[in-house]
Amino acid sequence: MSTFLEGLGLLFKKLAGLINVKSLVTIALTVAFIVQTCRGALDKEMMTIYSMVMTFYFMNQTGKPTGGSGDGDGR
Repeated sequence: MSTFLEGLGLLFKKLAGLINVKSLVTIALTVAFIVQTCRGALDKEMMTIYSMVMTFYFMNQTGKPTGGSGDGDGR
């Protein structure tokens, strides 16, 4: 039973770690993108904004090691 509670506590800690401003904006934008797509009202501007935010979010994850020297050349 204690292993279950420890696992549950770890799950809540990880979920709490996901809730920050960048994640909330990304989730809200994704929901808006899905709603507009389902309605058939997706326009070029929304696609551009969504793709820019997604690119920024996945390219600039803070606290993640890059595996390189940090100068952008992959070494």
